[in-house]
Order: sequence, then structure tokens, then C-alpha cells
Amino acid sequence: MSKVDLTNFTFQGLDHEAIPDLRVLSEADKEQLVMAGVDVEERERSASFLHMDHSNVHCESNDPAVEIMDIKKALAKYDGLPEYFWKLIDKDKDEFTRAAADNLHGGYFIRTRKGAKIEKPVQSCLLIKADKAGQNVHNIVVVEEDSEVHIITGCLVSDQHTEGAHLGISEFYVKKGGKLTFTMIHNWGEKVTVRPRSYGLVEEGGVYLSNYVLMKPVHDLQMYPTIRLAGRGAVARFNSVVVAPEGSNLNMGNRVIMDAPETRAEIISRTITTGGTMIVPAMIEANAVPARGHLECKGLILGKGVIHAIPELKGAVAGVELSHEAAVGKIAQEEIEYLMARGMDEEEATSTIVRGFLNVEIMGLPKKLQDTIQKTIAESEKDMF
Repeated sequence: MSKVDLTNFTFQGLDHEAIPDLRVLSEADKEQLVMAGVDVEERERSASFLHMDHSNVHCESNDPAVEIMDIKKALAKYDGLPEYFWKLIDKDKDEFTRAAADNLHGGYFIRTRKGAKIEKPVQSCLLIKADKAGQNVHNIVVVEEDSEVHIITGCLVSDQHTEGAHLGISEFYVKKGGKLTFTMIHNWGEKVTVRPRSYGLVEEGGVYLSNYVLMKPVHDLQMYPTIRLAGRGAVARFNSVVVAPEGSNLNMGNRVIMDAPETRAEIISRTITTGGTMIVPAMIEANAVPARGHLECKGLILGKGVIHAIPELKGAVAGVELSHEAAVGKIAQEEIEYLMARGMDEEEATSTIVRGFLNVEIMGLPKKLQDTIQKTIAESEKDMF
């Protein structure tokens, strides 16, 4: 990854007025939000949050079992959130965590009520609107005991040619028997630098499911979210579907640390480069038994581009069961010929294979969100071919 000079970005003064109704946004902004999984009508969402540049501009809960507010308001209300704020991530980890700690613009605090099964997803959006904006956010999610929630987060710029930097800290807490499904759709731009720093803690019987989708160009992205399974029977699964067009530089992977018995972990990634450079690390570490983990990293190279897959397994005690599959290559000519023999031309055959490779059905998403992602994939095909 290239060296990032944060002095090239504006980290002061890009504040915005509140937006009580997301439907008043411009048609262009609404279209961008929709493609990032955001429902501007909010009818199918239990709560909504929108952060624009340096301000929280929209925050509303339609379900009494969901508490949602700007992180700065939560810090004021709960005496600094001593149980959760900067507890999983070291604020001195690197220059990006220090920048976010020293000059916090906002972010969301989401907490579910104990035992609640939240039927409709919670949605959040982190938007860079101004050119050369630097954005520092800190997000905290607390899933209380025996509760379940699906959070859809869209991260994007309002224009693909906007230059910006997004520094995002996220801490996840899944309490005993809780379940968090966290779906993140990144629609950044060709001049945007992105540095998320994420860590989660899952207690006994808890489940953390992560879905990550990136179809649009991004200048420079580096992320390595880590989930620690700290309680017996805890589960973590990462699903990633990523396309790297020319000019994109991505270093992005996942890590699961299994520190309790009867835990399970799975990391599944599907990556395509159409000219971009991708480093894809993935690691499962098991420190207790019984524990089962599996990595599956598959990449396609369409034309130019680089994919460097780095699967790692670490077992610290006898009896752990860890496995991995990794493959990087091109579309097999016999697959194309098979479909062409059934009436498709070469481009249609290639497109069909790519769509099958980038299958998001494994993510278990609501149909409307699946349709949105499939539309994004279809649009990306124009750049692929």
C-alpha cells in the first residue's frame, strides 16, 4: 500500500445541517445510497443513521428494541462508554487510529435490547460529500444477550471523482447467545483512501456473520478485521465479494481467533481483478479444543492485475481442525466453450461465469438487498469487459 499523507485532506469544518427525511436528498445522492444498500424510504428498516463528511445528519429508530445515536452523544450520555470505547482496539495502533482518536467527527452507537429479535435491518451510511474531505468515525455495536440484529452499512462518496480519506474505527460486542449479521457495501471512488480498523468480541453461544461487498474502484484500501471467539460455542463467518478495477490497490483480509472450546470459524472470499492489485490475507487461529475452522480464497484474473492470496492457519493446541483452499487463475476455456455451444457468444458466456463466481446467495441477505447487489455486479460488468 502506498504512503498516505493525511495533510492532503480536510479534517476540520465540513459540517452539515440535519436531514430529517432522507427523501429530500438529491436524486444523484439517493441513487448512490440505494446502490450502497440504503433504503431512503426507511419503511423496511428498524433504524437509520447517516453521517456526512464531519456531521451526523440523520438518526432515527423505528423499533424500541434498537438504540441508535451518534457516538459523541452516546459518550456524553453514558459517561464515556467505559465498557466499550477503545476497549478492543489500541488507539496508538497506527497513525490512522491516532487521527481518529484525536479528532472524532462522529460515527454510530447501536445497541439492541436483551432478548429482542429485530425483524427489519438497521441501516447506517458513512458518506463523503466534499472533495478532499478527511472523515474520522468511531462505531460501536452492542448486541445484548439472546438478541439478533442485521446491520447494513453503506460507505461511499457522492461522486466517483471525489478525493477523500475515510478513517473508520469499529468495535463489535456480541453478548451471550446474541447474533449479529453485519453487511458492508463499499462504493468508494478512484481517488479515495480507506483505512478501517475493526475488532469484535463474541461471547458464549454468540454468532457474528460478516458480509462484505466491493464492486467500485477505490484508490487505496487496507483493512484486516479481527473477531475473537471468547466463549464456548461461539461462531464467526466472513463472506467477501470483491472486484478490483484498474487503479485500485487493495490489501484486505479477515482474521478469526478461537479462544474457547466448541467454536467454529469460516472465511470465504471471491475476488476478481480487472487490472487492480489485491493482497488478500486470511487467518484462523485456534487456541482451544474442540475447534473447527475453514478458509476458502478464490480469485479470478480478467486481463491484467495481481491477486496475492495469503491463507494462514495457526493451531496452538493438539486436536484443532483447520483447513484451507486457495486458488487464483483465469476462467477455464472449456467453461466458456461449453456455454457457447449452448447458444451464447463469448462475452455472454464469460459474464455468466463471472456472475456465478460472484454469488451472493451464500450471504443469506434479504431479497431486496440481494437484488441491489446483483444490480451493482451487473453494472460492474461494463467495466470488466
